[in-house]
Formats: sequence, C-alpha cells, structure tokens
Amino acid sequence: MTKISGIFAASMSVLNSDLSLNVDKTIGHAEKLIDQGCHGTAIFGSTGQSQLISVSEKIDLLNKLSKSKYKDKHLIGTGFNSLAETINFMKIATSLNFEKFLIMPPAYYKYGDTEVVEFYSKVVSSVPKCKIILYNFEKLCGYKFSLKCVETLVNKFPKQIVGVKDSSYNLYENLKIKNFSIFPGSEIKLLKGLELGCSGIITATCNVTAQLSRNVYDNFFAQKKQLHNDKLCDVRSAFDKYNLISALHSYWAQNDDIYKNILPPLSLLNQHDEKELIDKLKDLEFFNKSTVAA
Repeated sequence: MTKISGIFAASMSVLNSDLSLNVDKTIGHAEKLIDQGCHGTAIFGSTGQSQLISVSEKIDLLNKLSKSKYKDKHLIGTGFNSLAETINFMKIATSLNFEKFLIMPPAYYKYGDTEVVEFYSKVVSSVPKCKIILYNFEKLCGYKFSLKCVETLVNKFPKQIVGVKDSSYNLYENLKIKNFSIFPGSEIKLLKGLELGCSGIITATCNVTAQLSRNVYDNFFAQKKQLHNDKLCDVRSAFDKYNLISALHSYWAQNDDIYKNILPPLSLLNQHDEKELIDKLKDLEFFNKSTVAA
C-alpha cells in the first residue's frame, strides 16, 4: 500500500452572496492550489466550513468533483457529528470512487479512547472500502487522540486507518507505525516533521503557502539547503494571530470579493486586524500567486 504523503491544503469553500456553496469556484480554488504546488487538498475540512454547509451542497460538489482532472488528489472531509450522516456521506463518496477521507470524532460530547475506537469501528464496518486519515484536533472536538488509541485503530483496521492529521501536536513526534501517514497541521512543524519521518502537512494556510511549502518539502528530499523555511514559518505565524478561516477569507478577498462571503457565526477580520495582517505579510515580502484571479 502506497502511503499518502505530501503537501495538502485544507481547502477553503467559496460561497455565493446568498451564502450558498459555489461548487464550481470551490473546486476551482482547490485545483488552483494543486497547480501552485500542493500534492492534494482536503475538501470539507474545518477550514472549508464543513460543519456549516448543507448535506445537499456537499453531495452536489462530490458529483462535480468526481469529474475533476485532479479527482484522485483530494481527501474528503465529512464534517458531521452524526454517525449515520457520516456513513451515508461516505457511501455516496465511495460510489463516486472517492476512497480517502479525513474524519474527526464528533464534537461537543465527552468521551474517551474506547468510545472513539467504537465510533471508527462502526464507520469502517459500514464503509469498508475507505482509507481514513484521523483528524486529531482537541481544540475543535474536545477529544485528543492518544498514542494507544491510534495504535489500536491501526491494528484493528490496517487497510482502512492509514494516517493522522495532528493539529494537537501530541502525536507527530512520538507515533511510530510502519506504512502510516502522519501530517502535522502547521507549516511551522513541516521541516521538523519530515526530519522525524512524517509524511508532509495538512494545513489551512497552505491556501496561501502552497508554493513555499512545496519548496521546503522538495528541498528536504533533494537534500538541498533550506532557503524558504524561515519565510514559510513567518507567514504561518502571521496568520496564527487570528482565526484562520477569517484571516484566509480576508486575505483572498483582497483580489476577489467573493471570498468576503462567509457563513455565520464566522466572520471576516475587522479592519484593524485585516490591515495588521496585510502589513505584516508585506513586511515579509510575501506575495502569493494563488490569489491572482484565474
């Protein structure tokens, strides 16, 4: 089995003025990031406002995405608390020949490792034709994967549980599983992660750092001097001062007003924070080709 590896953007969702999902522009946005250097994207992750987007809109996008030239380069996020909706959505996705998923445990409720193993067991038994990247982000769902829980899941489902996105950062330095993909959730962890044997990154800010991140990744494997990592980390740090979804939409809206559309209760940055972010990026001499209108 070939490991999933590389630079992945947690791709943004593009909305119309009435806050409906613009399917074509959302797919176009993801494809643009791949053109800029990402090996792939995660569609309908938290950055894509997945929990706020209707099921019907997600299904519409899957149907069109199944015809994309980059179809095989996408991880599909589910973004549901409901086990039944997660399974139904995955069944639709697999019927369209998508098999790679990014799945976070349900939010809000309190539970532990035993319950998490049970949750993923129900998913895999219902949709055995899948490859799941576990999404470890305690800040969003209230649960943090332990090393033991990940190891248990991989031992139980070695063909289906194939990786983890680690945005809580308690796994990527210590988890050692053969043929298992580990993705820290920040560009700041990219180089260190690669040195430790990680597979790349899956991050929100690859919506703007695709090219820089790919340069760091490629130079590591080519054993070349790292000329871009400091700038990459500085750009990520600039965005980290704010809500990432708000900051990314505000940044992309500099060149395309459609990115001003964002689903409540999320919002754009206020004018002060937007100016502060843009000024900081200018100080860093950061210019992102991805935001040039297609």
